[in-house]
Amino acid sequence: MEILVATFNRHKIDELRPLLPGHRLLSPADAGIDPMEIDENGSDYFANALIKAKALHDKAGIPTLADDSGLSVLALDGAPGIHSSRYGSLDGSEKLSDGDRNELLLSVMKQVDERRCAFYCCLVFLYGEDRYIAVQETCPGLLAYAPAGKGGFGYDPLVFLPELGRTVAELSPGEKNRVSHRGRAGRAMAAMLEALEKNLEKSIKTGLNPCRTTGGRA
Repeated sequence: MEILVATFNRHKIDELRPLLPGHRLLSPADAGIDPMEIDENGSDYFANALIKAKALHDKAGIPTLADDSGLSVLALDGAPGIHSSRYGSLDGSEKLSDGDRNELLLSVMKQVDERRCAFYCCLVFLYGEDRYIAVQETCPGLLAYAPAGKGGFGYDPLVFLPELGRTVAELSPGEKNRVSHRGRAGRAMAAMLEALEKNLEKSIKTGLNPCRTTGGRA
């Protein structure tokens, strides 16, 4: 299946491709869509993922997959959370770089002993007006006291995984996809897409209208 990925973050597309074998994932540029600002005003990851999916689906008119993800820190009542990519610039100032956001978060947490945190990823696949499937997964860890590792992107250098003894940024791409929030969500979405395709094929053969599919939100 040809699927438009509703993100202008190439790192997310690179991580999703091996998770969805058998599907051709298109970037917005592949579909002739220029970078655009999307008002992510939802109250949770699911709402923002659906907003992004609808915005790009309206532009291209093809099945669209959106990812909304972030890092929630327990001691900060879940922040940065859904504002992870805009952390430090919610007042309208220029968006910070990954490194600057990481430095800001570490400075806020400098004197805090409670280090539990978790990555969240919600994927929404939109294949028609109000027809979608969704899944959300997590990757729990501990916030490190200093960045470590050169891999990945975003907050990866700050999230230490005790069971592996390394930060996410210290993992190989394959290791990261096995344990990460996006890896888990991607594998779940792959299974759901397979079931959806079978259901659609069956509906076409029997002359029935495909049912509206909502849910999958964890």
